[in-house]
Formats: sequence, structure tokens, C-alpha cells
Amino acid sequence: MNQSLLSPFGTPIERVEAALEALRQGRGVLVADDEDRENEGDLIFAAESMTPAQMALMIRECSGIVCLCLTEERVRRLELPMMVEANSSQYQTAFTVTIEAAEGVTTGVSAADRITTIRAAIADDARPSDLNRPGHVFPLRAREGGGADSPWSHRGHRGSDDARRSQALRRAV
Repeated sequence: MNQSLLSPFGTPIERVEAALEALRQGRGVLVADDEDRENEGDLIFAAESMTPAQMALMIRECSGIVCLCLTEERVRRLELPMMVEANSSQYQTAFTVTIEAAEGVTTGVSAADRITTIRAAIADDARPSDLNRPGHVFPLRAREGGGADSPWSHRGHRGSDDARRSQALRRAV
């Protein structure tokens, strides 16, 4: 992206700091991917504070596919297998099987049901039995090590895990 178009919003560091503060305050941010990669934008909210209205916006205005970045440790603890054994995706996107809360949801597709599912997955005491498979939320296994030396060195959904790692958030985003 042409950085001069972004200059009214501050330096790259100032933009990252503003985005982290927005996430801390429960607002969303748009993270653009590189033109030479997926060339898309990801709308990111903090999982721990996302509201049904924000989820409805994401479902309505984005693709309808709701992803949840989880650490490798959380994926192991929840016993979430990878979606496929041999990932042939060009970008090696690390999807696990889809999930749905085992309790408190109806069809699983509504904004409120997806929030319930996300809260079940990120709860401190979450167990595999708290989630049904398949579902309407798409967990992504975050790569350990995250970005390079600076926050949000990755674009798109990998940037959401960089935000979590930078301690802007306690849990997955």
C-alpha cells in the first residue's frame, strides 16, 4: 500500500499504537494484507470484548467467515485438529476444524451464537467438551514466534496474533 496515502493518520508506529489502543477500548481495526500476498483486509476485534453488534457487522460487511486466532497451546488444550492433514493452501493458513459452543447456542450461525462460541473457546477454564465440531467459527492456529521485531510486522489475520502478543490483549483476537 502506498504509505503516503496513510500519512494523515500518523507514522507507522503511531498507527500501530492507535490500533492497539482501539482494540483495548473494544473497537475494531482494519489490517491490510500485502499486495503480493492475499491482498485483502481483515477486520479485527478483541475476542474478549467483542459485542454481538460488532459480530453482526463483521458477518454482514465482510465475507461471513469469522476466524479466531488461538495460540498453539490453546489449540492443543482444546484438542482442535487441523482442518486438513496435508495443507496445500498457497499461504499455509493454519485452520483447525470449525467450532461451536456446546451450550448456549441455537443454530450457531447468529452473531450472538458466534460470540458465545468465541467466549467458550477463550475462557480460562475452557475444555474440549465445551466445544462442538463442526461449527460456524473458524479457529486459526497462531504460529509461535509471531512477527519480527516490531508489533504487527505481519499483515491480515497474522497481524491479529501480533496484537495479542504485544500484550494489548489478554486473549485471542
